[in-house]
Amino acid sequence: MADPMQSFTDMFKKLGEQLKVPSFDMTKIMEHHQKNLDAMTKSWQAAAGGATAIAAKQREIFEKTVKDMTTMAQEYKPTGSPQEILAKQTEFAKKAMEAALANTRDIAELAQKSSTDALKVIHDRMHESYQEIRTTLEKK
Repeated sequence: MADPMQSFTDMFKKLGEQLKVPSFDMTKIMEHHQKNLDAMTKSWQAAAGGATAIAAKQREIFEKTVKDMTTMAQEYKPTGSPQEILAKQTEFAKKAMEAALANTRDIAELAQKSSTDALKVIHDRMHESYQEIRTTLEKK
């Protein structure tokens, strides 16, 4: 009994010959796809590195916040006039808000950098792929 896969392959070969379809260099195609896979791997690594950096920054922010809150609670002694107490509370709130804004900016920058790095790998591979195809077509 004939191998069904072989018959299928032969059928496409014959069809290609009849339609005068140029032959494909499978080695080049496999190299091309391997480069695509390598680029995807590098892109994923850049994204994972960014996620790790963001998680580390968030942990750092949390630890600093807990430390600052503990220090504030230990040092809090409501002495002085109501205006002085309010001024101290306002100053603390201002510092907390500034820290929150700075932390948000830092995390946003980390996220943007990792996204940019990951997309650059893909963009560069697409450009390289286009050049490979163009060079191949120009040779024919």
